[in-house]
Amino acid sequence: MKVYLAGPDVFLPNATEMGEAKKRLCARHGLEGVFPADPRPEEVEPGVPLWYAIYRRNEAHMRACDALVANLTPFRGPSADPGTVYELGFMRALGRPVLGYTNDAADFTTRTLGLVPAPAARNAAGRWLDGQGMALENHGLADNLMIEGGIRAANGLLVRRDVPEAERWSDLAAFEDCLQALAASLRRG
Repeated sequence: MKVYLAGPDVFLPNATEMGEAKKRLCARHGLEGVFPADPRPEEVEPGVPLWYAIYRRNEAHMRACDALVANLTPFRGPSADPGTVYELGFMRALGRPVLGYTNDAADFTTRTLGLVPAPAARNAAGRWLDGQGMALENHGLADNLMIEGGIRAANGLLVRRDVPEAERWSDLAAFEDCLQALAASLRRG
């Protein structure tokens, strides 16, 4: 089974090494990992802007994969990387298994409140509001309800771990939990 390894790991200073480490873990569980930065033979298209070539490569990778494991650790804000969330939704729409993990176990609301520039307040119904008066999601979830809902609807798994900040981008224990669950589901048939 080929597994697309979605996440902002491609932006890490050691992205290549991280991709290789994840692929080794996949192999240990009888899976083939496909990292977004892996080359595709057909990706050379003259005159195509680089950003679009990257998009096309990643879409081709996803279409060639049987499942997705997404790194949903908050990236540049309180939520997961938007590109990763798109990829998770794309694979969900294809009907493929999707799993995710986050190395920040705090609730989405807690993380968001920590970034609100003006003091947060509650409305008459007791709902949290940000500095612009907009309601905040407060469901006790790791991220936006559509992310966790998509994983749940696909009978997937979302692993939440509380990893020290210095190790958030290098700790692969939650990633491996997802691989174990995916491999176990394959054995069950």
